[in-house]
Amino acid sequence: MGGKRGAEIAYVPQEPGMSLNPSVRVGDAISRMRKAHGLRSADSEVARLLRTVSLPSSKEFCRRYPHQLSGGQQQRLCLAIGLACDPKVLVLDEITTGLDVVTQEAILREVESLAKTRNVGIVYITHDLAVVASVADRIIVMYSGEVVESGPTDKVLRASHHPYTKALIQAAPNHSRPSVVKPIRGIVPSLDNRPKACQFADRCDLATELCRTQRPAIETVSENREVRCYHWAKVTPAASAIPREIETVSNEVEVLLSVDQITASHKTRMGKLTVARDISFDVREGQCVALVGESGSGKTTVARSIIGLHHIDSGSITLMGEAVPSKIRHRTVEQRRELQFIFQNPRASLNPHQTVADIVSRPLRLLRNVRGAELDTRMRSLLDEVRLPASSAQKYPRELSGGERQRVSIARALAAEPKVLICDEVTSALDVSVQAAVIELLRTLSAERGLGMLMITHDLGVVASIAHEVLVLQQGDICERGSVEQILHAPAHQYTKALLEAAPLLASHS
Repeated sequence: MGGKRGAEIAYVPQEPGMSLNPSVRVGDAISRMRKAHGLRSADSEVARLLRTVSLPSSKEFCRRYPHQLSGGQQQRLCLAIGLACDPKVLVLDEITTGLDVVTQEAILREVESLAKTRNVGIVYITHDLAVVASVADRIIVMYSGEVVESGPTDKVLRASHHPYTKALIQAAPNHSRPSVVKPIRGIVPSLDNRPKACQFADRCDLATELCRTQRPAIETVSENREVRCYHWAKVTPAASAIPREIETVSNEVEVLLSVDQITASHKTRMGKLTVARDISFDVREGQCVALVGESGSGKTTVARSIIGLHHIDSGSITLMGEAVPSKIRHRTVEQRRELQFIFQNPRASLNPHQTVADIVSRPLRLLRNVRGAELDTRMRSLLDEVRLPASSAQKYPRELSGGERQRVSIARALAAEPKVLICDEVTSALDVSVQAAVIELLRTLSAERGLGMLMITHDLGVVASIAHEVLVLQQGDICERGSVEQILHAPAHQYTKALLEAAPLLASHS
């Protein structure tokens, strides 16, 4: 079987930035894969594979290193490497996670084309139900390590037979209609504490004593439909989402964060490259401002400039009515506490040598001066808020999944009890049930504590679920701004319209 891996069955990983060798150029990465399986690796073959995934095939591009590519280009390169030996089966692991909707749509269309034109069988691993609806012929739903339902995509999404599948559909946000997302109560059982009977019983409204004492077997319930549930016949279609009542944030409400005409740039070999120009907006108490745009539009640079991790060329930032220094090391402890940041990549932002308990406790000690028994109590309460089991406390980041690491990052930021929270793609690595729980947690905190939020995201469903105001960023400029209803339902700028058209939609939940 070893010879078949890579040649007949290829794998495209979730995090291209971590899986690509930083010291190997683009062209060499593809040719090495072909050579490893005894295939010809001429420049023409490398160029063909790059064109297959809509990447430039020039010599200049082939000589680039992974860090010189955008996130979308890195993902396409991984796809080209996976296709290098013309495999019969491709296993794609969350390949659109973290990508903007335009890049995501382009990659999904390429995947769809590969399946049709080259007869490649594709196993697509994803938590994004809207993506599933757009590309998959058949769905297999897994929960706590086992298959709970499978069948044709349209039938599973329109009339699910397992309570978990139904709950996932109801938890999925919908950008076409701002609605209240519905989290699934409880958490997934930890690997070392799985029930002997039904894995979903503790979170299921239909569970009986039978479910808690005996493990249901997978059974065929109709043509091409299988389900693992004693009560599958009682499962009703997913209810329509409850429309979200979007509160109007008055101009009289206190401004927590004010960004005034900031411009930021990056240094390159060719000189200074301006990536964000004259960006201005306010975040008020209890308000969520969403900053959307495709990869390379400058969203993260704006966020890092506000938090003090990127130098601004001009402009000013005011927090709680007080001007703050551009660099974070010049800011006071109180300013650092009041303005917290959740990074997109938790693997890089969490200390690998500290346990989850240490990571979440640190801001409680340093920024809130919490000590003794209260420290442990507050830490465990935060883990519970972000749906992490108590057993996670003594684990290290490497022992957690990508979604679990992101929840630790969110708990760490919330530990400081900030006034303003900057969220950089914080839900991109989360499954829809945990995403719904996090969105509702942030909404609740915003309402109860008056927390202001800047949400950097490519997920328009998340925007519809939590934002009040939306700023659309195109190549460093704000091309449109307005209320969430205006931007999602009556966009004025052509670029905003293109983003909406590219966003996948879960038809059964629209």
